[in-house]
Amino acid sequence: MKVLCVICARQGSEGVPNKNIKEILGKPLIAFSIEQALESNLFDKIVVSTDSAEIREIANKYGAKCWFSRPAELSRDHSPKIPAIRHALLESEKKFNCKFDQIMDLDATAPLRNVQDIRKAYSIFLQDGLDNLITGTRSRKNPYFNMIEIKNGEIELSKKLKNTPVARQQAPQVFDMNASIYIWSRDFLIKEDSLFSGKLGFYEMPEDRSIDIDSPLDWEIVKMLMEKKSND
Repeated sequence: MKVLCVICARQGSEGVPNKNIKEILGKPLIAFSIEQALESNLFDKIVVSTDSAEIREIANKYGAKCWFSRPAELSRDHSPKIPAIRHALLESEKKFNCKFDQIMDLDATAPLRNVQDIRKAYSIFLQDGLDNLITGTRSRKNPYFNMIEIKNGEIELSKKLKNTPVARQQAPQVFDMNASIYIWSRDFLIKEDSLFSGKLGFYEMPEDRSIDIDSPLDWEIVKMLMEKKSND
């Protein structure tokens, strides 16, 4: 079987400007995902999808393959990610003259994952014969207990049960998707734009490896955790 790793890293960012190339521990953010992919020894090819010449140069420097430019319609702030990954797959199959059996996306903005997370998620994907797999962590807030919606001025729980829980432990367990690892079979990725279809699997990660950088606060927390780990 041939396995492709795709790392998406467009230029610019609303929350943290140029976050994919902003440095932590003296390295651009994207470098950590590339190095994790290389260390996992799972992939036949590791490809970066970007619309930035600077990111392309950095990706190649750290050991990924990056030769094509992601189209503008797949690089906007609100562009869906799955079409960009599909585009990277098709470009890779043309470049390397082969078909890949599975595709894994490692989000550049989730550098706290470790190599074992990558290997374990892929093992679950294979063992369970899945079409796709997502990762997440146990949610700190629960829509059945302490998350609310305001509709027409009325405040209510986001999700209701017949018997409203009076303690967090009584509420159904829910998870936050952590945007860290996604895996697809080739045929499923080619035809589906939704994560929530087919035979979907889940790999749970701990909270301290599940921060996706979307804001300056996220950046500072991730930076602190990575610096602390490097000093341990």
